[in-house]
Amino acid sequence: MSWCGGYKENSMSSREWRKSSYSSGVNNNCVEVSEGSAVLVRDTQNRGLGHLTYPRGEWTGLLAVLKTSSRID
Repeated sequence: MSWCGGYKENSMSSREWRKSSYSSGVNNNCVEVSEGSAVLVRDTQNRGLGHLTYPRGEWTGLLAVLKTSSRID
């Protein structure tokens, strides 16, 4: 176990990551998300640079706002 942003998480190698449904292969602009007691977000091309850690409630709130906001292209 290791500490990530104040949340105790399993080692990075045992986490399941999924690619964002908004990621595209065109420009290789991809992010991956790993959900657990905390939500981790990382750049697919730069996995070694680490990740951002969000408390689950904050991540859920962010997604709720994004789903109700108008999409910016």
